[in-house]
Amino acid sequence: MGNDGAGIRAMRPFEGRFAGVDVIDGGTGGFGLIPLMEGYENVVIVDAMVGVGERIGDVLTFETPPSWDLPAYAFHDIGIGEVVAIARELGYATEIVTIGIEVGEIRAFSQEIDPAVEEGVRVAGQVILGILQKWAGASGDIF
Repeated sequence: MGNDGAGIRAMRPFEGRFAGVDVIDGGTGGFGLIPLMEGYENVVIVDAMVGVGERIGDVLTFETPPSWDLPAYAFHDIGIGEVVAIARELGYATEIVTIGIEVGEIRAFSQEIDPAVEEGVRVAGQVILGILQKWAGASGDIF
């Protein structure tokens, strides 16, 4: 998966770490992500993106869906922005936050991850933790 695996690499440390937090690999995303959100109040989507950051490894947080007119920000049948908009319209989740990790380029069949993308994965993990803590504090739940 190389750089394209940045999203799941950022989420893996959260598997089994907190009660009430599920980590689901959305695979190649697109329409298939929408039913995965059903039954959840809050959702964090983390994805490798191209053309949204100034440098490889930049981490961007979108409280509203990423603009549909951004340069190719996802390589799936529909982009993350469309997925979030549809899921919200269907009432699948109350709050959906998207975290994009700028990966520069996706090399087909590569196992290597760029060191700058690896740093972006680390930063995204910190952002995810902050979001989870904020949501837990708002609901009164303790991890």
